[in-house]
Amino acid sequence: MKKADTQAIEIIETEVVLEEATSFNHSRLIGRLTVLLTDYEDSFDIMPELEFELITGRLKPDVAIMTRQPYDWAEDIIRFPHPPLTAIEILSPTQAFDALASKIRKLYLPAGVQSAWLIIPSVKSIYVFSADGEVGVHTTGTLHDPATQVKISLEKLFK
Repeated sequence: MKKADTQAIEIIETEVVLEEATSFNHSRLIGRLTVLLTDYEDSFDIMPELEFELITGRLKPDVAIMTRQPYDWAEDIIRFPHPPLTAIEILSPTQAFDALASKIRKLYLPAGVQSAWLIIPSVKSIYVFSADGEVGVHTTGTLHDPATQVKISLEKLFK
């Protein structure tokens, strides 16, 4: 027997996740949302790109509004085990509206997310999905999310 025939091979399972590249407008909106939401950081944690391990699977909203958590710089969390209050998704040029709306209805809301925003940059609008199944569309003025009482000026977001 050759040496290669007697060697053991260990197979290690790894998860390969391919993320799409973030577009310029997508990145700009994540930044603006984070800045606009800082008015609420005494009440909430505003978390861009945090991954969650929920009962419906692993989800990573563009921005999450969470119940304020204590700081523990010594112990970090890779996948947060509890749902955010609000999950915010921004439609990128390579995504379909129906796919993200379905993700909100089938994955975010059943996992305990109280509201989910779907931002459509090309038409400067935001769809707000609530846990009770209602969907509101905001195209001007101020978005008011009843789940968190957060208010966002669409004019400032899309300036």
